[in-house]
Amino acid sequence: MPNLCSPSLRQTAYEQPWFVLNSSRYSVMPSEHPAISHFYAFDVAHSADLLAVPDGCVDIVFDCDATRPSVRICGTPLEAQQVELLQGHHYFGVRFAPGVIPGFINVVAEDLTEQEWDLLEVSTFAQRIFESIVQAQQLQEQIKLFSDYLAPRLIGRSSKLTTMVIQQALAHRGDLRIQQLEELSGYTSRTIHRQFSQDTGLSPKTFCRIIRCQAALETLNTRHDVSFSDLALDLGFSDQSHFLRDFKKLVSTTPCDYQRRMLQSAYAERIRFA
Repeated sequence: MPNLCSPSLRQTAYEQPWFVLNSSRYSVMPSEHPAISHFYAFDVAHSADLLAVPDGCVDIVFDCDATRPSVRICGTPLEAQQVELLQGHHYFGVRFAPGVIPGFINVVAEDLTEQEWDLLEVSTFAQRIFESIVQAQQLQEQIKLFSDYLAPRLIGRSSKLTTMVIQQALAHRGDLRIQQLEELSGYTSRTIHRQFSQDTGLSPKTFCRIIRCQAALETLNTRHDVSFSDLALDLGFSDQSHFLRDFKKLVSTTPCDYQRRMLQSAYAERIRFA
């Protein structure tokens, strides 16, 4: 059976699909820093029913409104979650690589999951560049301001064990069992779970589930001739029903409806890679 989700660098460059569909323009800039998946900017065209889907990533989102600018740091949701973004506002975002917690915030990993914080309240470093970033006119300028000042402080103190689990989860597209991690690392499941949860705020099982869902989204975004039963099998689900239930819980719709909406809205053409 062909691999429906071939590995690529795009595996760690997840976009939020409902953000893209509800934006009048959406730009992405890849990052060379290992802690950052990519930078992005978008203008909200429709704010109703705007959802964030689990991606295992922490985001910093700047609202660049001229009168009431703000910035928040957002942990990954565990299921599709309503998001408050304001219609007509321009946003600049920084998406960290899956499992990475930035080192310049005063929030422990477990307090980020499914939560968001005012970045200016949890990071003295961010306070020093906030105004410059929200007033910058170009995405490239915002990226340079962020990178020049915060790059030395981006990576937190994740252990080698956690880094290995993240790498294996991405390589296997989330189809990974704790027994495999025990064999690969030489640690017990209890140690793996404790260390990974401490570093990321997620259990290894939850993280793998999220990555597996992202692999499904990537396939549906790029392939039009997908058999859902084959995709379920390729991703390691026990059967198609299991895949459909999990997908709907995390994405808030069925794979069939999701793909139909992506095609009707020309999803791929909406994203401009700077």
